[in-house]
Amino acid sequence: MKARKIAVVGSRSVGKSSMTVRYVEDHFVESYYPTIENQFSKTITYKNQEYQVEILDTAGQDEFSIMNQKHLIGVHGYLLVYSVTSRQSFELIEVIRDKILNSIGIDKIPMVLVGNKNDLNYQRQVEESEGKRLANQFGCAFLETSVRDNININRTFEYLIDEIESIQNPTVKQEDKCVIM
Repeated sequence: MKARKIAVVGSRSVGKSSMTVRYVEDHFVESYYPTIENQFSKTITYKNQEYQVEILDTAGQDEFSIMNQKHLIGVHGYLLVYSVTSRQSFELIEVIRDKILNSIGIDKIPMVLVGNKNDLNYQRQVEESEGKRLANQFGCAFLETSVRDNININRTFEYLIDEIESIQNPTVKQEDKCVIM
């Protein structure tokens, strides 16, 4: 069984805790309680491999927050979550990503960009195309989700596991061999 540690980061009120609870316990939390920090664990089988997934549900970040070392040490990948109903949460994603990269001192770490709350289309401030463009810029996967309607929640975590595995166990390109006698 492979152990994988994932951190869920983003600004306040974007649905990080709800997303984590939906994934781990498969139910939707209606009420909002600001998170200080929670840790969850789930055993899954994905692509014929068992994983013990540890999920760090972080407190909401802002541009002045200092990235806690606990959110960096031993973390294999990050879900960068914004709300499609909040332009500010979207604009903060780049700041959060840069803080992570600067703190760990490398320029590539497994990440998935997540536009949450796509069930609230009438309140939308961030278009799906903007999320895709930013993910392209970051070189990572992108999904829009709805925790309430359970849309793409499992897929989000699976995409991140794929990203982690591609870096942890890169596929070696087989080259054609030629023998001359």
